Amino acid sequence: MRLIFLLFDSLNRSALGAYGGKIETPNFDRLAARSVTFDSHYVGSLPCIPARRDIQTGRANFFHRSWGPMEPYDTSFCEMLRAKGIYSHLVTDHFHYFQNGGSGYNTRYDSWDFIRGQEYDTWKAVVEPPLAQFAGEYDQRHYDPKKKPGRIVHAINRLYEKDESDLPTPRCFASAFGFLEANKSADNWMLQLELFDPHEPFHAPSRFRREGDSNWKGGVLNWPDYVPVNETDDEIAEIRANYAAQIRMLDEYLGRLFDFMDSNEMWNDTAIILSTDHGFLLGEHGWWGKSRMPYYEEMSHIPLIVYHPAHAEQAGQRLQVLTQTVDIMPTILDVFGIPPGTDVTGRSLLSAVAGQACDDRIIAFGLFAGPIGVTDGRYVMLHYPPDVLGEGLCEYTLMPQHMVQPFTAAEMATARMAPPFNFTKSMPLLRIDATREARRPPNLGGSFLDQGFRLFDLQMDPQQQKPIRDANVEARLYEGLRRYMQAHDAPAESYDWQGL
Repeated sequence: MRLIFLLFDSLNRSALGAYGGKIETPNFDRLAARSVTFDSHYVGSLPCIPARRDIQTGRANFFHRSWGPMEPYDTSFCEMLRAKGIYSHLVTDHFHYFQNGGSGYNTRYDSWDFIRGQEYDTWKAVVEPPLAQFAGEYDQRHYDPKKKPGRIVHAINRLYEKDESDLPTPRCFASAFGFLEANKSADNWMLQLELFDPHEPFHAPSRFRREGDSNWKGGVLNWPDYVPVNETDDEIAEIRANYAAQIRMLDEYLGRLFDFMDSNEMWNDTAIILSTDHGFLLGEHGWWGKSRMPYYEEMSHIPLIVYHPAHAEQAGQRLQVLTQTVDIMPTILDVFGIPPGTDVTGRSLLSAVAGQACDDRIIAFGLFAGPIGVTDGRYVMLHYPPDVLGEGLCEYTLMPQHMVQPFTAAEMATARMAPPFNFTKSMPLLRIDATREARRPPNLGGSFLDQGFRLFDLQMDPQQQKPIRDANVEARLYEGLRRYMQAHDAPAESYDWQGL
């Protein structure tokens, strides 16, 4: 058996034809026609790197720490595959793996290829960037060299991408094709093809734009801050048009992958899992971005498509079973007949792909030191702590690194040893106060905004326009949240901090 795991960043389910989207995505839809499409798939830990830790370990991590490296006690699916003779290879342009808070992920694979140049990856060395040229090309609200120096790094990278083939997404696919060509006759491998697109900045060649998507005539407008919308209709349309162009680019290159599988008869012995880490608000509910605002469906309810050659007769089926990010790890293992370890809280989805019923469940999702989303698939509850900036919460880690820098001396001065949790392999941990000033998302750009409890009935109100109150539903979801926290051995103080 072979497996291709296709992981995108910020891929909105509403962008895909298979989920009723209006952007033309014939190749995403082509996969869905062969596969089982999950209609109730949700995030776990947010955002990017915490989600990837969920994927590698099969358990939610946002109760214990913020964005950070893999921990010494974490068991990755890569290690479990290797122990059974299954080779894993990663192709990625997700440069956050190569920052302080992303270490220890890529090295779990047997081999990996990092494609440079995405977002503010410090790829090219230009001591004196052409700021006057950038001012003429880019809208300064998105590319202010004083307020947003990282975006100037991105503009510098763009200077070296002369042709479409120079862009990270085409280069990722080229690398993946190299792996497939070299190993198409081999068995027992997993390829993780991980695309940073369609994450912002939303950049794609002009041929992927469509006339009528936008009337904008100004500078490049493709990198909205995670703030309430205050743009004009034309500016909103331009940002959305750039996102749509990225989706079309991804779709075309995905089609080339499926053509390769067609020509090499790979559908007979190669499984596919396609998903993302989270969605992205493109002006819905008056917001841009993710994380800081309420966890609306556009951000938390994400696509998942699974193909397995042993269950090809299920082609085109849609499932309402409730699933989330932590389920991907045990599903990958199950493709190769490997049982998950006792630390795994997710569950394999292959029984659902095979048409077998799954038990009802209630799941939770969120960011460390933030509100918690809870859902049973019909109702979504957004629970907010009494004081989102209140003291009393701690980070538990043996790798004290934030997203872009280590924990500060002031943070480390609060560190003391804490006994193991039930998943840390008897290792004690550092218990560090979660300070208001810590450089963790979303504190990097402002804390959680628009706070307040919300409960939505998605069956009656799929667009989440009319929050409700229902004591019975709330009690049931809160009980499900407590069970979820207990299953993850959440720290004792997190119950008090959340007001539970």
